[in-house]
Amino acid sequence: MQLIPETASNQLTPRQLQLLRVIAYSQASRCYSPTIAELARELRISRSTVFEHIGELRKKDLLCACPGKARSLKLTSAAQELLSRVEPQKSPDHAAGHTSIPLLGVVAAGAPIEAVENAERLSLESYFAIDDNTYALEVRGDSMIDADIRNGDYVVCRRRCAAEDGQLVVAIVDNENATLKRFYREDSRVRLEPANDDYDPIYSNNCRIEAVVVGLVRKL
Repeated sequence: MQLIPETASNQLTPRQLQLLRVIAYSQASRCYSPTIAELARELRISRSTVFEHIGELRKKDLLCACPGKARSLKLTSAAQELLSRVEPQKSPDHAAGHTSIPLLGVVAAGAPIEAVENAERLSLESYFAIDDNTYALEVRGDSMIDADIRNGDYVVCRRRCAAEDGQLVVAIVDNENATLKRFYREDSRVRLEPANDDYDPIYSNNCRIEAVVVGLVRKL
């Protein structure tokens, strides 16, 4: 195990270093921070233990957060500098040689839900040009059924921070909730349009494009 150079204020336990790496990887690869529950699952520890580690890291000026706001954990500049001194953590994509793409979790096709990560992988190299910006999400719900996207399907996504009107996107609404919809701009807000008359459009002036959908996989 490689150790961090000792300083007076930034001495870390291996678990604290691991927690920083998980947060850094999530921010770099998914553009948002993990939740406490996701950190607990990833590290295989309790939520209370995660809270304790976060408290210690905040005392060491390595993490900051907005109280009461989900996905607000951020690495400080001191933490980023500290991580740069140790060997970078390889992502599962590099370890697998891009023979498969990450199946990061589920995305709502009804009301927006919190995006959660799991450890499965989906091998699609023969169908898509796979790179670090390609991943898959399992669809939950039927709001896109008229676009022939069904509950239980997998959408293949490519990370983008912008989209054209009419594109099928994964959007983050209010910095917390992920949803699969058609994207349209309307004056000072955006419209996320379902493909099912049973659902109303979602209007938002706080919406971030996470990815554009480039493919669909269905289990029979």
